Amino acid sequence: MCLSVCVCVRTRRLGSAVVLFTLMAEAAKGSPGGLSSADPPRTLLTTLFSRKSKTKPNGKKAPAEEKKHYLEPEYTKVRVVDFDLKELVVLPREIDLNEWLASNTTTFFNLINLQYSTISEFCTAETCPAMTAYNTIYYWYDEKGKKTKCTAPQYVDFVMSLVQKLVTDEDVFPTKYGKEFPNSFESLVKKMCRFLFHVLAHIYWAHFKETVALELHGHLNTLYAHFVVFVREFNLVDPKETAIMEDLSEVLCTPLPAAHNHVTER
Repeated sequence: MCLSVCVCVRTRRLGSAVVLFTLMAEAAKGSPGGLSSADPPRTLLTTLFSRKSKTKPNGKKAPAEEKKHYLEPEYTKVRVVDFDLKELVVLPREIDLNEWLASNTTTFFNLINLQYSTISEFCTAETCPAMTAYNTIYYWYDEKGKKTKCTAPQYVDFVMSLVQKLVTDEDVFPTKYGKEFPNSFESLVKKMCRFLFHVLAHIYWAHFKETVALELHGHLNTLYAHFVVFVREFNLVDPKETAIMEDLSEVLCTPLPAAHNHVTER
């Protein structure tokens, strides 16, 4: 597998996040289950949203879930890469912590947005009238603190709008030499990671069958595992928030046996 090297502004454009993004992109091109612009259902919709929102999430118990198909061994063993993802998230000595958080957060935003876009046509107000994940319903809070129960596509729209706004804000994610990160940077990263986790959890809960049908569960599993290992390494998401997917996290965050190389048998 050939990896391309990305040279970008500031050190936060380099590192493990870029490496995994390239790995997944290359695997997508070369594997039978990969993404292909020639295959309409798998085409990635890269349009990002621009709606402004100031939010905080809140969960409420939803009806009990049916069988968790995403936990079945035939699905969990399918990954894009077979090495220990913990090696990718450790802070390199020569890189500032905030630069590292910025690099990885930006990359996870792009990857999760792309992953969601592959099933977005199945995520509608009719199929997903609420933003659910396992036994939880996520509510949105507007700038005035008003609680709103919105559809899943609306919620994801709000998430991507907020994260897009932050990662492109020079005052929050500086790219010019000499410009400092704000004092609130870590708290903002935590907020973004919490929202992005909600999106990943919803994909598994509501759209895993479609993901399997598109043969993209290997990409989803690898992305999810990398994200969870990253947020655990830097304590970016409260364990109580991720507890609803703890069973999946424990399975996917364990390196595969040596026999399972890259995208394994489906």
